[in-house]
Amino acid sequence: MPEYRALILDLDGTLIGPDERISPRVADAVKEVARKIGVSIATGRETGDVLKYGKELGLTWPQISDNGAMIIDPTNGESLWSAPLGEELSRKAMRPIIESGCEFFATHAGGTITDLTNLDTWELTRVSALDLNRETADAMMESMSDESGLDSVKVWLPYNRLWAVDFTRSGVHKGSALRVLCEMTGIAPSQTIAVGDSFNDAPMIETAGLGIAMGNAPREVRDAAKYSVPPVEQDGLAQAIEQHILPLL
Repeated sequence: MPEYRALILDLDGTLIGPDERISPRVADAVKEVARKIGVSIATGRETGDVLKYGKELGLTWPQISDNGAMIIDPTNGESLWSAPLGEELSRKAMRPIIESGCEFFATHAGGTITDLTNLDTWELTRVSALDLNRETADAMMESMSDESGLDSVKVWLPYNRLWAVDFTRSGVHKGSALRVLCEMTGIAPSQTIAVGDSFNDAPMIETAGLGIAMGNAPREVRDAAKYSVPPVEQDGLAQAIEQHILPLL
């Protein structure tokens, strides 16, 4: 049996539900794991959200934001590692957002941009088109499928039941960030457990030694996991920890 030394958790739809709160049962379960092994949040959100929820749980291990493009120290918010897009790829990623006029956020070393009138840098880390219906999200991904150097992934937004499309540098995703995290902390990917619910969680579930999918996850994500647990509204993460994780530690 492998020695598991880290738990990597998606945020939306896994750790928090549509109300953007961590339930008491889930919080207690995560804190119990964190007393035994490292715990990291891995989310498509920006660093501020990671710091907020990491602080609530008392997490001290490096945390992953920006869909794998940034790893931060939760104790001070400093970047430990990043994979910025650079100007050329930043312009490519912003093009469908500028053309469609959709809501978005773009992260960079100095913060987050959510308004085109404030787009004062092209040195971006990650770009997200927000609040799209399924057809629009699929069409945006298709329109960008031939753009070399960029990866795109469709992400379910449980708080409004719409979709986002995340753009990162090619090869940068939650799975690649998990590998970087392992190098930082001196463990192997086979010694990690990953839990998630959306398409952008599949790479880390496939990379981890043990993958667990939430019950509301798309079939492709559930197929990549060893176990499936109930959805976030039923405290599925707590059940995953109680039934599948704590017995291994």
